[in-house]
Amino acid sequence: MTPETRGALLMSAAMLGFAIEDALFKAATATVSPGLGTLIFGLGGLVLYAALVRRAGLPVWTRAYLSRTMLLRSGFEVTGRLFYALALAFAPLSVTSAILQAAPLVVTLGAALALAEPVGARRWLAMGIGFVGVLLILRPSAEGFEASALFAVLGMIGFAGRDVATRASPPEISTTQLGIPGFATVTLAGLVILAFEPGLPAMPQPAAAGLLAATAVTGVVAYGALTQAMRTGAVAVVAPFRYTRLIAALVLAYVVFGERPDALMLAGAGLIVGSGLYTLWHSGRGSGQMRAAALDAGPSEKDHAP
Repeated sequence: MTPETRGALLMSAAMLGFAIEDALFKAATATVSPGLGTLIFGLGGLVLYAALVRRAGLPVWTRAYLSRTMLLRSGFEVTGRLFYALALAFAPLSVTSAILQAAPLVVTLGAALALAEPVGARRWLAMGIGFVGVLLILRPSAEGFEASALFAVLGMIGFAGRDVATRASPPEISTTQLGIPGFATVTLAGLVILAFEPGLPAMPQPAAAGLLAATAVTGVVAYGALTQAMRTGAVAVVAPFRYTRLIAALVLAYVVFGERPDALMLAGAGLIVGSGLYTLWHSGRGSGQMRAAALDAGPSEKDHAP
């Protein structure tokens, strides 16, 4: 299995987990304030990740968390979590998830500019087709987006910046350790939202508390798969598989919340998934051609050196 294939599978698994996490969080915030829900989710994930780190025999705290890249990553994480939590609470799940699918475009651009990763014309074309699919779903008008949709846009930018920074994170920080600052920033985002909410939030009822606990567990599993995916294979290949989150979100929005996607939304989803599959196929084909060329060339001059 090539690194690109493994990264794509990890990304797809992470996106399925995040779609379930979104549905659980949205259901919980029907009776719990977004700030309190985000705070409980962040604290739950932080405790779970601390236990996983200790089980692996690694330190929960390391000075590497204070590196420039990690601080930048945390800043993007806070932005993403803060605004996406507000979007989940106030906007339809299908619309929120659709806007989030623009993140691979931003991730690819960031990887090309900040990490100097090569992005060929065909991959840009595939990403562009995926973006057309997003536009079919959003159908922006002259009136622009609603305020709740703007929350999702800002959250998407935050998550895209986080993913690029994850790629450049210090190698001495393990994938498991990355969850510590990640969920610490979720907790911080919850406190920020709480500071702007009127009055004292009501404590969650048992059903809502159970939903938030399930959200934390699902988020930990998905977060681990995401960080591994962003460290495996080329970003331009792995990033398009974020689109699979949309398919899972559409199904959950239909089954759980009664949202009904129309034909244009389904057509857009098809374009999005198709662009991601083409990117992986093109990458695998290119890798195979490079290996074949190396075999045809035979031993190099270095092999014959005395």
